[in-house]
Amino acid sequence: MKKSNVKKYSMEFGKKEKVLNYATQTYQLSRPKKVGAVMALIRECQPDTIEEWREWYFENAKTAGKNQVKITEKSIRELGERLYEKIQVVVIPEWSAAFRSLTKQDCCDYIYNLTINRTYDGYLREKSVVNGYLAEEFSDVDFEESPEELDHAGDVDYIGFVDKSRSIAFGLQIKPITAMANFGNYSVSERMQASFDSFSRDFKGKVFIVYSVDNEINNLSVVEEIRAEIQRLRSL
Repeated sequence: MKKSNVKKYSMEFGKKEKVLNYATQTYQLSRPKKVGAVMALIRECQPDTIEEWREWYFENAKTAGKNQVKITEKSIRELGERLYEKIQVVVIPEWSAAFRSLTKQDCCDYIYNLTINRTYDGYLREKSVVNGYLAEEFSDVDFEESPEELDHAGDVDYIGFVDKSRSIAFGLQIKPITAMANFGNYSVSERMQASFDSFSRDFKGKVFIVYSVDNEINNLSVVEEIRAEIQRLRSL
């Protein structure tokens, strides 16, 4: 395979990268409501140079949401300043306290818990949410676990087939409500969104994130969203 010679423009932050990424994701400072839908914007721009992209971005980018605000170089810097403040005031003290109290047994227990307990919890959660609720609510939909060979299997837990040919479907990603408070918060990354988009191209349906608590659906509004999507897919 021929080696790519595409030049990279991203700055390197070394060991600081993990801290910067954690805090940025935790406080959602790179979300579309802060910086706009950047991948959609750059695809709309189709720039030939980074200078062209930078100029186009600051001329056209707006925050996502109902009350859109024009993004400026000043607003981007303000996000950076907020990031620095959060790291200094919140992240460093919290991590320092965690480092001081961390033991070898904590590490052993964590790996065991992650491998055995959380995996089983996730298995029960999926079964309860899909088989115990959604399969009954949408009895004419054929729900199946995503096969490992599916390109999107890492991001789509279940597929809901809405037609007999099994070519049209929507996807489900099932997460505990505690995922929202985990390391870095839980949000759809650009990589994950790309996987969702790829699923939609293959099966024509959207991917829905279902949050559960005590093995029941927490964001019940998603059920009506799924219902509307099923109707849309069946009208194709």
